[in-house]
Amino acid sequence: MRVAACIVIPIYNHKDAIGGTVANLIVHGLPLVVVDDGSDDATRQVLAELAQRYAGRLTLLRLPVNGGKGAAVMAGLRAARDAGYTHALQIDADGQHDAADVPRFLAAAMANPRAVVLGRPVYDESVPKARLYGRYLTHVWVWIETLSLTIRDSMCGFRLYPLDLACALIDSVKLPERMDFDIEILVRLHWRRVEFVSIPTVVTYAADGVSHFDVLWDNVRISRSHTRLVAGMLARLPLLLAHKVLPRRAFASGAHTPWWQRAERGSLLGMSLLALSCRLFGRRFTSLWLHPVVAYFLLTGRPAREASRRYFDRLAHGAPQPGTPSPGWLTSYRHMLAFAQAGFDKLAAWTGRVDFADVQLDDASALDALLASGRGALVIGSHHGNLEMARALAVRGAHTKVTAIVYTEHAKRFNSVLAGAHRDFAQHLVPVSDFGPQTALMMQERIERGELLVIVGDRTPARETGRTTEAQFLGETAAFAQGPYVLAHALACPVYLLFCLKERSGYRIYFEPFAERIDLPRRGRAEHIAVWAQRFASRLEHYCRKAPYQWFNFYDFWARPSGKANGRT
Repeated sequence: MRVAACIVIPIYNHKDAIGGTVANLIVHGLPLVVVDDGSDDATRQVLAELAQRYAGRLTLLRLPVNGGKGAAVMAGLRAARDAGYTHALQIDADGQHDAADVPRFLAAAMANPRAVVLGRPVYDESVPKARLYGRYLTHVWVWIETLSLTIRDSMCGFRLYPLDLACALIDSVKLPERMDFDIEILVRLHWRRVEFVSIPTVVTYAADGVSHFDVLWDNVRISRSHTRLVAGMLARLPLLLAHKVLPRRAFASGAHTPWWQRAERGSLLGMSLLALSCRLFGRRFTSLWLHPVVAYFLLTGRPAREASRRYFDRLAHGAPQPGTPSPGWLTSYRHMLAFAQAGFDKLAAWTGRVDFADVQLDDASALDALLASGRGALVIGSHHGNLEMARALAVRGAHTKVTAIVYTEHAKRFNSVLAGAHRDFAQHLVPVSDFGPQTALMMQERIERGELLVIVGDRTPARETGRTTEAQFLGETAAFAQGPYVLAHALACPVYLLFCLKERSGYRIYFEPFAERIDLPRRGRAEHIAVWAQRFASRLEHYCRKAPYQWFNFYDFWARPSGKANGRT
């Protein structure tokens, strides 16, 4: 993830300090967003002069009346996000913070772009003792509210936010607008499983410094905020305790994050216990555990939940089938439950606990003819249904050699469990990051040996530079990888489509001829690829409408590379 940062400075009547603060910050080359929180005329005049002096590098945002530090910071963060920045470094206007530490904050953000970088004050003798000791009372409450010591200092006004995470919170939750804002936003981000990094930084209190901390009312507000947060902690206690044993997801928000950058959710221990339970107690008993597990991931997996909603929203438009589910919490729960059951069935298939009689081939003629010919073929699958189920049964039944060409980095834990379930799992898996000429050369030998190479056609390449083509899918334009069709052209082999759907009586495999051969002439190459991609997208849409709960791409499939989605959101 790129880091495009700016500096946000909330200010209220710090006319004497703001000039030095700006001068110390401007040398770092970052754009400045100064938010005037209804300051007096003298401060407004100083700010106008600074905006003129640093034109092009300083943006002045004026609020009509004083709303409080929290209101000013939120206005600055939203303005920074709308201007296209990814991160905002908040720093107070009073000059207490060491501007020389700006590069250290930026380096921490580049090392971990999804973390909030917090300043951890290092005080000298200038700090008022009452302020110093009073802060520790708040720290203790924050540690209680988060059940963690991660937030070392929740009141320091020198911090760096990933804007998508911060703005997603401030747009969805009413946060306090005064001094208690700095505390509450951190606690609530922690509840969303955002990571934190602390950096020691010198804080100096000037003898003639101006402080707007109201000892009475701001302490009342902070106490009131802690009351809310403790109540929120108690309501979330089961989830917060679960977070202690479950891995932190690296991307707590951001539904437009590319699929290959999304961290795998679920712990290796939990997956292994399910595998063990399957062996000891059977599928029916073990499957009961899926319901509370799915409920947990539904509640805590906001990006996946929103992606599910977008998918069903598009499914409900265009040409919906009778009984098409409406977007909502229950629909997303059933969607995620179907995904969990599919993963559980993959494990059961590799461990031999799926009867071949439970899997039917809808029309065996195409597969029988291919096997009889002894030819190899490229099979394009998808994340609709249970492609792994078909592969596992083929390997276990020794009907033919089936090799999956997949990207594995985002699902290492689950793949390790499957590898432990069957010794041949890894032998029939070729991990790659993209489908191009080099992959084609590697696969040519397997085709010549009569193997079936299985790839998926409904994910974009696992890197930013991967080539895609656009096709209409569920009434909207979506990006599809060019790789499957380029690979088919290079291999000069027959191409088939494979969908494996779960039905009441078991699984049904749909094996369809797609092309005897895909030719991509140099002239009009892009147009030919687009035609093949559209044909695939049309068949994928057919099966999504046939079995709507069985498409398992839990990210915004219609998002543009810039991160903006097409159509309805």
